Amino acid sequence: MKSKEKKKILVVDDSELNRSLLCDMLEDNFEIIEAENGMQAVEILHERELEISLMLLDIVMPVMDGFEVLATMNKQGWIKSIPVIMISAETGGAYIDRAYDLGAIDYISRPFDERTVKHRVASNFLLTIKQKEMSEMLSNQIYEKEKDNSLMIEILSHIVEFRNGESGLHVLHVQAITEMLLKELARKTDKYAISTKEMRLISNAAALHDIGKISVPNEILNKPGRFTPEEFEIMKNHTVEGAKMLENMTLRKDEALVKAAYQICRWHHERYDGKGYPDGLKGDEIPIAAQVVAIADVYDALTSKRVYKPPFEPDAAVKMIINGECGAFNPLLLECLNDISEKLKHELNVISFGDATESSIQDTVKQMLKDDAPDASDRSIRLLEKERLKFKYLADISREITFEYNSLPEMIKLSEWGAESLGTPIKIVNPLEDGEWTKIFPKDDLALFLHKLKTSKPEAPIVIERFQLNVHGEKKWYKVIGKAMWSDGETPEFEGAIGKIVDVNDETEAMEFLEQKAETDSRTGLLNHNAAKSRISRILANSKDKDKNYALVIFDLDNFKKANDVYGHLFGDEVLEVTAARIKENVRSTDIAARLGGDEFILFMEYKNTVKPLIDRIFKRLTVKYKDFDVGVSMGVACAGREDTEYDALLYKADTAMYVVKRDGKNSYAFYDDSMKNLLKNEKRQ
Repeated sequence: MKSKEKKKILVVDDSELNRSLLCDMLEDNFEIIEAENGMQAVEILHERELEISLMLLDIVMPVMDGFEVLATMNKQGWIKSIPVIMISAETGGAYIDRAYDLGAIDYISRPFDERTVKHRVASNFLLTIKQKEMSEMLSNQIYEKEKDNSLMIEILSHIVEFRNGESGLHVLHVQAITEMLLKELARKTDKYAISTKEMRLISNAAALHDIGKISVPNEILNKPGRFTPEEFEIMKNHTVEGAKMLENMTLRKDEALVKAAYQICRWHHERYDGKGYPDGLKGDEIPIAAQVVAIADVYDALTSKRVYKPPFEPDAAVKMIINGECGAFNPLLLECLNDISEKLKHELNVISFGDATESSIQDTVKQMLKDDAPDASDRSIRLLEKERLKFKYLADISREITFEYNSLPEMIKLSEWGAESLGTPIKIVNPLEDGEWTKIFPKDDLALFLHKLKTSKPEAPIVIERFQLNVHGEKKWYKVIGKAMWSDGETPEFEGAIGKIVDVNDETEAMEFLEQKAETDSRTGLLNHNAAKSRISRILANSKDKDKNYALVIFDLDNFKKANDVYGHLFGDEVLEVTAARIKENVRSTDIAARLGGDEFILFMEYKNTVKPLIDRIFKRLTVKYKDFDVGVSMGVACAGREDTEYDALLYKADTAMYVVKRDGKNSYAFYDDSMKNLLKNEKRQ
């Protein structure tokens, strides 16, 4: 008969004698893993977190002491699943209080008493097992309850959709779009103060937005042609009927879900300009839940096949909504829709009944456990561990140099094949200080790459750079690709990255890269001035006989000197990089964006009737606070006429308009006109 596997205890102490004594006391009942300092303990936790049932942790140690280990365990979330008993000869109240404050559950002083050690370890171990069982039971109960709730809502909403002759996926799409819009809205502004819990509730309630259609006759509901005025009035009444159904509930009408569903049912066809129905509400008189579901409903209706129309392409649908062709909506929500439009294409494309519902329930349970339960269950941790092991397996069997970067403690772990290829250890602790590693990967290049990973965004986590590495004494170009990993939550935190290092052995590719580097500003990744000038000059020279309109924009950052002087030059560099990232997010692929030098940037864009909406949108996106620094922008715009075929002349006009903005108070934009023609010359004379 196979013996029961022993539970593992991690003993962390810099004294080999102390570790030996504890092993002797506990090895009959537990498997002992040893670490001689805090850094080694954290490395073990990174690799074997799920195996460790309990930790005995010394306070005073070299490299990383016990308090630092506890702080790291709190940061990584390990403290919730691994109980820690502190061990030390220090008996001062301050030491003990600090250990308890950081999450230790018990304290054993030296010299060790065997009975005390065994009793404390056994009792705390059993207590932890009970807590885990209770946590697992709680997560299962929440899961089943949420599954039942979701199922009942879906059954009711699908009855409506199938009766309407539409795909039941409409319900799932509206829920998904609603959730994404709410998250983007919360990221963009705190005006509506929507909590994570409220987002979950509104998304669930969104599934009931059309329950009032149960009252609409089939011949009207599924009519392929246009409604008569009388038929349209009957159809419009579904908003009132849906709200009335919820209002007439006797037992549950005061539940938060029912209240949100009432708002959505009754007012998701109101318009921001007050011309909607049934009550003609205007602006923020319309509850934000109804405003968000209204856009979600329209977007999915446009992109889905209906009895009366074929589907529109997603980009066309977004454009129609933003241009006001489908009603009037909150401008802030239109910005949110535009910002998530690319993500929407992917998310809605992969949704299907089973996996979307199950995924949604699991996400909800995970969030509920995080918000409402005392401890998270092991299930989500095991899933994450499964993904990590899968990545490690793929890394080991692939013939590529793959790596895993942990930010706390700072450490790079290479695949076995990768370490062998580079001629370096698999594990590099403190990579920026490791002399052997920085011989291979120049310190400045590595610091730049890690900085870009840490300052990336959860929605755009990929960083790709090319560096010249010194491998086995030979300098070669490599492409380094990293994906930043962010924690869950309303304020995600950078946790590390995974990625690979690819040999750029194709001479053509290397030459193309060098040419690209010659045209690129190294700080921001935008074009440099010479490259931008060359491209714009070619376009202007060829525009004489073409019926096209162009605008050149120049702007700089107000008070940028303050960013450097008060916060330091590293912060100033961050501001430049963040500004460049915002430019990239808000210009089109056909636009030209470049760094002129210092804190000055230029944009060159084609437009149709008027360029002002484009300028207004870009200006608003650039003038957003970064940390505690107000990023103000002074911007000048010059529209190219038929005579404007010279780049320098057009830049002079844009620069003049920017001067007017600076003279009149900064943080605005102005368009060049003939009244400014001699302004700079006259000002210089004075």
